[in-house]
Amino acid sequence: MLTNRMDRLDRLELFTRIVEGGSFAAAAREMRVARSTATNSINLLERETGVRLLARTTRHVAATPEGAEFYRRARAILAEVEDSFGAFSSSSPSGHLRIDASGLLTRTFLVPRLPAFLARYPGLTLSFSQGDRFVDLVRDGVDCALRAGHPVDSSLRMRRLGELPEITCASPAYLEARGLPRGFDDLDGHCMVGFVSSRTGEVMPLEFTRGGAVHLRHLPCVVSTDNSDTAAALARQGLGLIQAPRYRFEADLASGGLVEVLAETPPEPLPLNAIHAGGRTVSRRLAVFLDWVRDIFAGAASA
Repeated sequence: MLTNRMDRLDRLELFTRIVEGGSFAAAAREMRVARSTATNSINLLERETGVRLLARTTRHVAATPEGAEFYRRARAILAEVEDSFGAFSSSSPSGHLRIDASGLLTRTFLVPRLPAFLARYPGLTLSFSQGDRFVDLVRDGVDCALRAGHPVDSSLRMRRLGELPEITCASPAYLEARGLPRGFDDLDGHCMVGFVSSRTGEVMPLEFTRGGAVHLRHLPCVVSTDNSDTAAALARQGLGLIQAPRYRFEADLASGGLVEVLAETPPEPLPLNAIHAGGRTVSRRLAVFLDWVRDIFAGAASA
């Protein structure tokens, strides 16, 4: 009976690796089993569950809707098992982490501190995927996504890591042409660089806080984009007011390429969250990574 349970755990591990890597062959190599063994194990897993877990073509493997739900549960089970053994082990966590985060956030906060983190946990390896879009954690095989804002997918777990202060700014050329706004009620005749939400497909309004209340303003926009780097470049060219986390514009503010405006009524700080699939328990390797990121932003907030 014990052997059957261990075999079943092996099948769960194999299944999660296939989903994350999109490949039977790669998962079989990682598990050090023959490709035929991997195929037979998944066939058995599908017979045990009574549903089709994987959609397979000659070039790609992906979880079915039922497989995606099974994947979330399997990840939670495996994380519980790993955590149970890890609680009584003095060994350092090991394995590979797939993290999705914006390129600038990664380069600004994580990369400078990464050598020390990897020296502390030499058994870990990491890969970063980067973009503004909302990734499908299961389909894309991502352990967690670092996202600023308020996620709405209740099927995912979220851990608050910190906050990112936001500012409003514009180029000197824009302010010379349009004038310096003295308050958010003084925005007639102004325009903004439109940032399109990947979730709604709509241009997001500017946001201002005063007296504990949040005020939203939609301004005309000559040009809009769904890419934060492009939006920043458009603002530098004088094409409108822009709001973004302060860290994005630190170099521009220092050089005078952009000027902060309406500092008395800033946007609300953006919460920075780690979003991951599965249950409340995460693997030890993900737990130490999230603790590390939380400490980074706690230090940044107190600096």
